[in-house]
Amino acid sequence: MDSKKSASDNYGTSPKKDSQATDVTSDKSSEALSQDSVAEKTSKSLNEAPAESASQWEVDPTKIEYPDPLLDCLILLSKYYDNPYTADGIAAGLPKSADSMTPDLFLRASNHIGLKSRFLKRSIDKIPDLVLPVVLLLKDKQACVLLEVDEKQRVAKIFRPESGEGELYLPLDDLIDSYNGYCFFVRPQYRFDKRSRSSSDEKRKKGHWFWGTINSSWRIYRDVFIASLLINIFAVASPLFVMNVYDRVVPNNAFDTLWVLAVGACVVYLFDFLLRTLRAYFIDVAGKKSDILVSASIFSKVNNITMAARPKSVGAFAKNLQEFESIRDFITSASITTLVDIPFMFLIVAVIWMIGGPVGYIPLVTIALIIIYSLIIQIPLRKSVEEGQKTASQKNAVLIESLSNAESVKLNNAQGVLQQHWESAVGNIADWGIKTRQLAQSCSSFAMVAQQLTTVIMVIVGVYQISEREMSMGALIACVMLTGRALGPMAQVAALATRYNQAKSAFTALNEIMNSPVEQPDEVKYVHRSKFDGQFEFDTVSFAYPDQEQAAVSDISFKIAPKEKVAIIGRIGSGKSTIGKMMTGLYSPMDGAIRIDGVDIRQVNPTDLRRNVGSVSQDVTLFYGSIKENITLGVPYIEDEAIIRAADLSGVSEFANRRPSGLDSIVGERGALLSGGQRQSVAIARALLFDPNILILDEPTASMDNTTEARMKRRLAEAISEKTLILITHKSSMLDLVDRIIVMDNGRMVADGPKEQVFEALRQGKLKVS
Repeated sequence: MDSKKSASDNYGTSPKKDSQATDVTSDKSSEALSQDSVAEKTSKSLNEAPAESASQWEVDPTKIEYPDPLLDCLILLSKYYDNPYTADGIAAGLPKSADSMTPDLFLRASNHIGLKSRFLKRSIDKIPDLVLPVVLLLKDKQACVLLEVDEKQRVAKIFRPESGEGELYLPLDDLIDSYNGYCFFVRPQYRFDKRSRSSSDEKRKKGHWFWGTINSSWRIYRDVFIASLLINIFAVASPLFVMNVYDRVVPNNAFDTLWVLAVGACVVYLFDFLLRTLRAYFIDVAGKKSDILVSASIFSKVNNITMAARPKSVGAFAKNLQEFESIRDFITSASITTLVDIPFMFLIVAVIWMIGGPVGYIPLVTIALIIIYSLIIQIPLRKSVEEGQKTASQKNAVLIESLSNAESVKLNNAQGVLQQHWESAVGNIADWGIKTRQLAQSCSSFAMVAQQLTTVIMVIVGVYQISEREMSMGALIACVMLTGRALGPMAQVAALATRYNQAKSAFTALNEIMNSPVEQPDEVKYVHRSKFDGQFEFDTVSFAYPDQEQAAVSDISFKIAPKEKVAIIGRIGSGKSTIGKMMTGLYSPMDGAIRIDGVDIRQVNPTDLRRNVGSVSQDVTLFYGSIKENITLGVPYIEDEAIIRAADLSGVSEFANRRPSGLDSIVGERGALLSGGQRQSVAIARALLFDPNILILDEPTASMDNTTEARMKRRLAEAISEKTLILITHKSSMLDLVDRIIVMDNGRMVADGPKEQVFEALRQGKLKVS
């Protein structure tokens, strides 16, 4: 009975149901005895089973699901709110590691799928029913979704990720014991439909990529402003101390007053030191927060930009991204302190007016002159900074291209040409740098001379004021000191203007990048599929690459059935690879439609599509790291058995096993330590890792010798028997893998049919191929 009671408690059965279950058991005790005897025999037979039976289970390592409680809870919530997402769709673009999703990533992931979440510390009895469901963090890094709480029955209804999508009833006390006190309040974000939504409303709701981050730190900047106000108020302490000493202490030998004033001034200086330290700390904290959030946002945006919107020059693009450092330096350096202090100049001028009367006009005129001069040089200074940054982007592009194509540069003796491009760019940067520094220096010199002249003029005017007994000597000295304090920020206007223009130019470049179209817009509600059968349909598809007048493919129509093996052949530039890229969602058709399993490919989440399509591109690029890391690229965790299986099928094991480090061998940058054929084998292993139902192979054996290709073809033939295969190739030997051939020529489809028929038509010259 104890075992039955504990099971009942685990599932949270109500007391009423427990009594009913007890009555039924008592009425049928004889049946229970017979069932016990059967259970005993069954248990005995299981115990007598051979130990090696466990090894007889055939488990597909690619189908194993790994525990990620928070991610699983988000999947359940997305279905609960009728906007279902797959695990890959939720985790797309988030930092991946071997660990499960963290609370910080939960907040980002929920926002990504249209849910608004808050992370709170709250006891279960303090969670209102109106905010349910909520995600509870449990002990031992577990989580669940709380759906309902019955206080009378002391029962909670929950979703546990381990139980799939079934609802469980758990005793409330057991849930409280497992709960660690932290939870997520989650609700769907309200979205306006197209009838009431404008682009400006949508952008305002999302928040600007930069200003939205700055606004999130408004409390910190409020504290910076308050600290600056107090610091500038404290700045009058020294002049007032000197004025009182000259006007009251010295004439009257009031030494007691002197010490009281001195102690008061020292207290003010102490608080001034503390406030300056705190202000610098607040600015650093706000800058660090903005740096982390904005940098993550920029990199996420870069990875999500559509292929059609990507820039022509990677080097120039990378330089534009690096320009964020100019913005970061501006918001975290002394420039921001100067910028905050500028408005308080007029507070100091007001104090000068209170002490010296009309003398206060002099610093006001000086401030106006410095501002006017600064505005005059802004136009040439801005142009100089922008041209310098453009030239720096060009120089960076030359550097990236030279490093990426070092072999081609050497083989073609192109060092001199690139050297000329480099020196030309460096010379232009130096010229614009000199002009920028000259303009900035002129502004700085003007401000310094103006400040010195202001001091002289104030002393002259002050002497006349003293002679007419309208000002004391102490007041004159105090006014001179205060004038220096008021004009201090203006002396840094030159540096501030230069940094501002650099930051503004960088902001303009980054803002253009951040406004580029992305693959997965937030406003698009995708169809999420965890599995595809492999049916493709092209319906009068046409496409041209950006800035290209000629279409890469034109008016293409064909259907590929699930598990069908199709080859796409043709001359170079005929559009074969473009078809493969459109099948994986890298490019969208300009006209017509592409459907997968009857669904327009533009309605399918690109992450789900690519997880179910094993693709090998024509140009294989590897990343610095091990062979294993390149095979598992984009996968935070997977069984070693699946990696070994993919390595065996692709032929990676053949050359990896000859190395001391095996799959942990380093491939070098861009896979430079591997041959072309070995890089292709790694790419094929990557495509086969999850055993997808669809394979799109673009020249998979182009760099392999005949023997290696034959072995690869034999292994692929075994692996693709139940898969859809789209093979793009120039090699006739690879056509043994397919049953159907599509012939492309100049962007158009000129033939489509069974392999033997197409071969016969080609031999007889019936196909018009240029």
